[in-house]
Amino acid sequence: MRIDILTILPDLLLGPFSDSIMKRAQEKGHLELHVHNIRDYSTSKQKNVDDYQYGGGAGMVMLIEPISILIDKLKGERSYEEIIYMTPDGELLEQSACNELSLKGNIMILCGHYKGVDDRIRQHYITREISIGSYVLSGGELGAAVVVDSVVRLIPGVLNDETSALTDSFQDDLLAPPVYSRPAEFNGWKVPEILLSGDTGKIEDWRYEQSLERTKQRRPDLLDK
Repeated sequence: MRIDILTILPDLLLGPFSDSIMKRAQEKGHLELHVHNIRDYSTSKQKNVDDYQYGGGAGMVMLIEPISILIDKLKGERSYEEIIYMTPDGELLEQSACNELSLKGNIMILCGHYKGVDDRIRQHYITREISIGSYVLSGGELGAAVVVDSVVRLIPGVLNDETSALTDSFQDDLLAPPVYSRPAEFNGWKVPEILLSGDTGKIEDWRYEQSLERTKQRRPDLLDK
């Protein structure tokens, strides 16, 4: 998978992709990640990327021209299945969307700032708008990092155990069951006996029951699905 991220603050994205699973995904060739500085495509002498909004009001708007130039350049080099805009008023990111995006080949992600981008970008270029929650961040970079991480980990070969992602919370509209590791007893706190039984069938039944109960208690809205 190739992902191109368009931003005015590329340094914000250095950390999330330079370690752990995302780093290994790139080293293994499962992820080709490119971060583009929108400011490099500004046509003004001062390399401006924002201006006052028409109609007045507080807050600046990301200019249409440098974003358009950059998107056109990338689209001229390859086709993109999705051009995503990170915005608080986009669709709320859910596991089903991550599963869908993990099957794509080329994705472009535009990070918003200020009051947002000139709406003509959204009208003529953007194919999907995504939010990671009902709150506002300073920019779309952290949201873009969340999208990339949640999608790339689903690509076969990225995780050492490919079945791990299939048992994550939300994959089957249930929360994951509780998990335990060694030692079997610590400070008098014991691991449930069923997990030590070696009976795979009973263990799976127990995990399903625990998932169902945890979902009822913490996220009953998921059961409506």
